[in-house]
Amino acid sequence: MADSEENNALFPIFILSMIALPLVPYTILKLFRAASKKAKSIHCGCSDCTRSGKYRKSVFKRIANVSTCGNLTLVLLWVIVGILVYSIKNMSREIQVFEPFSILGLEPGASDSEIKKAYRRLSIQYHPDKNPDPAAHKYFIESISKAYQALTDPISRENFEKYGHPDGRQGFQMGIALPQFLLNFDGASGGILLLWIVGIGILLPLVMAVIYLSRSSKYSGNNVKNDTLAAYFHLMKPSLAPSKVMEVFIRAAEFLEIPVRRSDDEPLHKLFMTVRSELNLDLKNIKKEQAKFWKQHPALVKTELLIQAHLTRETASLSPDLERDCKCMLEFAPRLLEELIKMAIIPRTSKGHGWLRPAIGVVELSQCIVQAVPLSARKAAGGSAEGVAPFLQLPHFNDDIIKKIARKKVRTFQEFQEMSTQERAELLSQVADLSSPDILDVEKVMELIPSLTVEVTCETEGEEGIQEGDVLTVQAWVTLKRPNGLIAALPHAPHYPFHKDENFWLLLADPTSNSVWFSQKISFMDEVAAVSAASTAIGERMEVLGASPRETSAAVKEAVDKVRSGSRLAMGKLLAPAEGNYNLVCHVLCDSWIGCDQKSTLKLKVLKRTRAGTRGGGVNDGGAVLEDGVEEEEEIEEEDEEDIESEYSDDEDDKMNGKKKGVNKGKGGGKGKESSSESSGSDEE
Repeated sequence: MADSEENNALFPIFILSMIALPLVPYTILKLFRAASKKAKSIHCGCSDCTRSGKYRKSVFKRIANVSTCGNLTLVLLWVIVGILVYSIKNMSREIQVFEPFSILGLEPGASDSEIKKAYRRLSIQYHPDKNPDPAAHKYFIESISKAYQALTDPISRENFEKYGHPDGRQGFQMGIALPQFLLNFDGASGGILLLWIVGIGILLPLVMAVIYLSRSSKYSGNNVKNDTLAAYFHLMKPSLAPSKVMEVFIRAAEFLEIPVRRSDDEPLHKLFMTVRSELNLDLKNIKKEQAKFWKQHPALVKTELLIQAHLTRETASLSPDLERDCKCMLEFAPRLLEELIKMAIIPRTSKGHGWLRPAIGVVELSQCIVQAVPLSARKAAGGSAEGVAPFLQLPHFNDDIIKKIARKKVRTFQEFQEMSTQERAELLSQVADLSSPDILDVEKVMELIPSLTVEVTCETEGEEGIQEGDVLTVQAWVTLKRPNGLIAALPHAPHYPFHKDENFWLLLADPTSNSVWFSQKISFMDEVAAVSAASTAIGERMEVLGASPRETSAAVKEAVDKVRSGSRLAMGKLLAPAEGNYNLVCHVLCDSWIGCDQKSTLKLKVLKRTRAGTRGGGVNDGGAVLEDGVEEEEEIEEEDEEDIESEYSDDEDDKMNGKKKGVNKGKGGGKGKESSSESSGSDEE
């Protein structure tokens, strides 16, 4: 074993190695990601967003973005590495190679006379008789004498030439990379070593494991409490109206933990009178409804009032404490709403389908929270299914301006979008009395609002017709275009105090049965991930179809080009239902913008499975393919779909049953820009 001084020398080297092994590759990876990360999102840059301060790149915000816990830990570890390197470099005792010529101050190959002269010169300087210093004595015995012997004694010189040392082959020494005080087992040092081993090797991993398990038992993968998921699961109903989604949303356990202070009573009562019209209260029995409202759990009352204050843009009148609580709730909102959507579309029926009606209601609530638009503004009015809500997301717009432009026959947001830039500028300047900077702000937002198109196919791989029980492959290409040419961008949301990415939900559903057959979340923010997902999905599909490598490569290349041009692929599988004709609707819903949702109809014909399992040969279209345009006779189902998509009134089972009967009598379909597709086949035995 090596001596204690050598152990002390090895300990910093051991610690340096343990830190540097994971630190160096992690740092390289982090720097590579930072260097390759591009500016993938751009905001509109209007005056409202500028005043909000969300996108202002001040010095403090840049420091806050950099000074995260991970980055600070990384810097601290590199500081420790630097200290260790400096201490190792400046150690008092260093391992030196025995060099007799260097010790005597000679060049290699010196003659015997030169060696003797050098030895006599150093003896005068370091010999114990000439120099009483103990250090000089030690240096003379261990270095000068050994060097002189190695160069003059034949045996020592032979050992030096063979083994590099005058004493011959040296034994191999091992050291323990621990400091000396831990290796001294006399007295209390043995206990310190035991505590070191137990603390670092056992207790620290055990404490970290307990903390991780205790947290993971309370939270889901999306950092949402399991109590919240359980409450959402039990409160979700198939006929939940959009106006009732708020009552489910505020039941989150995260909201119940926000403190309710006595000082909040008076401000909350004033806020109640301001937002009372937005609450679902029966105006005929207003006193009884108010008393019932205030009898709820105080946290629920506070949560709903603060959310309504945000929707009605009344947060400026809140006290500092309530404003802070409101921001905390809004920070939780995107994660909670995403989990609420999942609770709506999770398979609930015997056929493995989710529920369409509550899913649309949750997305509409998400749109209103991001844009700070009251739910009452979504009531159908003036020929628009979305009401005046899409206009309120534009800067400088209010109810008076909306009424003024409505007198000029611009009642729907789609009509406003279809106008040219010059026509909109003339309308806003002459009718709405907006200044040129205000009109420029409106145009910046209009150029950022996305336009969506969707192409959906639903077919059995390698087969012509669709029989009940077949495994169907759903493939949907969702394309996003903006007037300014951007693909990835942040939505215009100056009243929402946090950054919010655009997310889209694709729902393939049967509106007559209120069931969601297939669903997927789509994002246009990360092009690299979208390219990878599309390449993998198309490659696997071509392999199943038995395509050649050249065909597979061409299909993958085409998919990658589509993704880079602004499309995203959603693909999945489902089981074909029972025999019959199905009029499906493919919804693409945005959780941030109001009025940009898109839908397409998809006709699906499922044949009865024959005894032999053979398929008919007379197939009209060979699958479900989208077509441009729809028939006029499909108006009945469109009216029903609009009722499902945006309705802020209580639901009754008999109304739903009546609507379903009306739909069953018609063929179903849509109007306007919607497209339909049909899959048909014949049964042949």
